[in-house]
Amino acid sequence: MADALTESRHVAGDTGIPREPAGDIGTEPAVAGEREAATGSGGGTFAGIGGEAFAGTGTGTGAEAFTGTGAEAFTGTGRESFTGTGGDCFTSTGGDVSVTAPLRLSLLGPLRATRGGLPLALGPLKQRLVLAVLLTRPNAPVSVEELTDAVWPDDPPRTARKNLQAYVSTLRRVLDPDDLGRLSHGPGGYVLHLTAEECDTLRFDELARRGDTEARAGAPSHAARTYRQALDLWRHDPFSDLAPRAEVLRAAVERQHARRLAVYEAWAEAQLEIGDPGPVADTVDEMVGRHPLRERLRAAQLTALHQVGRRTEALAAYDDCRQWLSRELGLEPGAALQRAYRSLLDDMAPPRPRGTAAGSRLLLPPDLADFTGRTGELDFVRAQLEAEGGPPVLVTGAVGVGKTAFAVHVAHRLAAHYPDGVVATRLCAEDGSTRPWASVLAELARSLGCTERLPADREEAATVWRSWLSGRRILLVLDDAPDATALAPLLPPSGTAAALVTSRDRLPLLESAHRVELPPLSPEEGLDLLGAIIGRTRLATEHIAAVRVVAATGFLPFALRAAGNRLSVLRHVPLGQYAERLEHPLEALDELASGGLGVRARLAGAWARLPAAARHSLHALAALPDASFALPAAARVLGTNGRAAQRSLEELIDVGVLPPPAPPEVSAHLAGAPETVRYELPWLTLLFAREQAAASGERC
Repeated sequence: MADALTESRHVAGDTGIPREPAGDIGTEPAVAGEREAATGSGGGTFAGIGGEAFAGTGTGTGAEAFTGTGAEAFTGTGRESFTGTGGDCFTSTGGDVSVTAPLRLSLLGPLRATRGGLPLALGPLKQRLVLAVLLTRPNAPVSVEELTDAVWPDDPPRTARKNLQAYVSTLRRVLDPDDLGRLSHGPGGYVLHLTAEECDTLRFDELARRGDTEARAGAPSHAARTYRQALDLWRHDPFSDLAPRAEVLRAAVERQHARRLAVYEAWAEAQLEIGDPGPVADTVDEMVGRHPLRERLRAAQLTALHQVGRRTEALAAYDDCRQWLSRELGLEPGAALQRAYRSLLDDMAPPRPRGTAAGSRLLLPPDLADFTGRTGELDFVRAQLEAEGGPPVLVTGAVGVGKTAFAVHVAHRLAAHYPDGVVATRLCAEDGSTRPWASVLAELARSLGCTERLPADREEAATVWRSWLSGRRILLVLDDAPDATALAPLLPPSGTAAALVTSRDRLPLLESAHRVELPPLSPEEGLDLLGAIIGRTRLATEHIAAVRVVAATGFLPFALRAAGNRLSVLRHVPLGQYAERLEHPLEALDELASGGLGVRARLAGAWARLPAAARHSLHALAALPDASFALPAAARVLGTNGRAAQRSLEELIDVGVLPPPAPPEVSAHLAGAPETVRYELPWLTLLFAREQAAASGERC
């Protein structure tokens, strides 16, 4: 038989359970035309569903107990108790178990149900699938269509709806013998009503929320115990016996694994905070094996191994994570993981994020040893940040111009001026999406030792945060701000604390900010940076070719580093030959990739964040023969008049794609000479726009 047995509960002489009325969806006791009766000597008749009835011969004990022979024979004792043998056997507890005994449903492993500690019969495969799908959303409606898709994913039979009714009817009698409405039907579908004490996934979520509350309240020891209770509920993969058969269950399993990972990470951090790294070091490898790219988990692994004295393993773990990130995502480790790594190298435990007073906390990415140029911009920003009570400093510029490296360099140089802490965080995730304000604010608070409870309300949390910052000499480096709204709850009050913000956009709504636009490097600065990477001697030997290499990168530090790193590996390649590759428009972006540095990937990330109108304008500008152009040429390729073209170009300036023209040229433009105003699209951005236009089938 393809499925396990379904007990139709039509027992001759059984008047203890009333027949449910036909016509009530979900309450029909059996499927018409799909029954095969089996009769035992005890006087009971049983029917199966979908041609899967069981036939047993032999003798029975009790009013309705049977001993059968064959692949799915069963033995029962008590009023309605059965034990089957074979591929789909089941055990049912009968009338000797009180219906008031507690019900327990276990999903974190094979699907199980008990009442009073004794197992309940959940029936054949399809019936168990119905229950499993209902359990993916306890206390919420699940439609008949969803249940049908799960049970019959390919070709549901004509009788699918009635079969579902029969499965639900049987489940209702098993789970709700007193007919208390536990499994109900309404306009949205079926709802299985359960409490956290009755379902292990609900209990897991309840404990996880309690642990989060205790952690936010500064009680890491309580939080660690609560998180551990939640994790101990896991016996195996959720629905491990059923998930391969239904997509909806596989999706539910993925969600549960993601939730478990978050709880494990919170537990690990709480354990480290209370000074008990042993349990983390002993268990973290299994989680890392499942989630090798999860940096929060890797940071906990690194710190735990370090603190228990397994320093060599910790170094190996960092190197493994670094290689994973570079190979799979083209990224370097993030700030948290780098902090743990530096602490390991310094042979000192990393600062604990909660429960400690704010002290001298330098939580920044490493400064670049070969940072080059920017003398004027550095002096201006330092002067603004060393003056108390000023507005935030906003650093803007094109993709790859070095905004983050500039901000980190400034912050390192100002560390002594901000003894209470200098901390950096990104406001956008790696995929370009804006991080939730609450997540960023909680990270800043933990990093700086703020133990204040941050309310869930945005404005209230911002008030608490500013109150805590007041009077402290702290510098916040807020990197990659998507807009002024994301910054609003994070910015410090006017006073001793300060903020240094980077953004690709010009953030016109960020009022009163000191603004610094980073241009590309000068040719001399570009040569200086390239020489620091590939060696001064090689640069001097092939100076003219080096000038060509620097120019072909658009004088952008990110692209120059990619080129320099590649040349450091390809030491046999003459600079002139490499310059020829970079000067070929169809090869340049392919050449500007080395290890985790990929210019095309960086440009693609920026492209994905652009508004649709900006991408459309860049598609059109890709048809220009050169990166430098005047307004009339832009109007021609945009297919608009001069004023509309000017608005399109100004939109590109606002989102940080197109540098603004120099002030004197703007004046000439306003005087009525638009052909004298020269705009210049970054060369690599133009190449990428041409690729995108070609991929979309537009002429360029």
